[in-house]
Amino acid sequence: MAVFSNPRERVADIVRGMDILLTGATGKVGSRLARRLAEAGHGVRALVRDRARAASLAGHGIDLAEGDLMRPETLEPALRGVEAIVHCAAFFRGATPEQAHAVNHVGTRHLALAAVHTGVGRFVFTSTGLVYGPNGGVAAREDDACAPVDAYPRSKLEAERMLLAIEGLDVRILRLPFVYGDGDPHIAEAVPLMQAFPPAQRMSIAHHADVAQAVVRLLAAPSPTHRIYNVTDDAAPDLATLFAAVGQPPPDGSNPERARAFAVVLDGRRLRDELGFRPLYPRLADAAAAGQA
Repeated sequence: MAVFSNPRERVADIVRGMDILLTGATGKVGSRLARRLAEAGHGVRALVRDRARAASLAGHGIDLAEGDLMRPETLEPALRGVEAIVHCAAFFRGATPEQAHAVNHVGTRHLALAAVHTGVGRFVFTSTGLVYGPNGGVAAREDDACAPVDAYPRSKLEAERMLLAIEGLDVRILRLPFVYGDGDPHIAEAVPLMQAFPPAQRMSIAHHADVAQAVVRLLAAPSPTHRIYNVTDDAAPDLATLFAAVGQPPPDGSNPERARAFAVVLDGRRLRDELGFRPLYPRLADAAAAGQA
């Protein structure tokens, strides 16, 4: 496989002409990924439950296919004619443990089985670095044991293991950190949720542009050496720095126990060494300097 050493390569230079079904295309990661893929000339079909809610995507040359992960009969028609799936849909904030399991595990299984039945072999699953559980600031590698704390990462880990056990499906898993940039208010939205966390606690992050790059590199690899890859920028900022990026004072550190569930730092060397990934924005300061934070 070719190694792409220029960190500013376009998505189109990495993978060409692939017809992709994308789930979660109205979410934070999926909406930005869908536009990047379409602008680069790839065929993108977005699986949506509500066409009206996704109308803005159609203006970017993205095909809309109505379907629902919890209604298996709607999935196979949406998959006909595509070569790969990028599965970004998930139930995160506000989900009960039962809801997280239903959407993130059972819904993923429905999609995977439909892929097998329709002959779509390549399946990229966006998981979360939170599956590792608290690691005390030691960067987690893909082969490390996982002990997630909350229902959301537990459901994603269940889905990972289920996918990897399905025969006839080329599964590639990308474990994401905290994602930001591209006009996404994610950092500002996280401030109230993390206000009681220790200001020195570090968090792995990645810009939306770099998540897109990681996804297409994983899609393009004919036969990657591994099936699980972390994606992360070069530096994991502490929360005081993250808060300062949106003009907020540091968190007060009053609830360190709750903060433990998010105390995960990722090691991203596998993606770099094997698939040529180099972040466009290696650090939060780089994105800020470019007006892209």
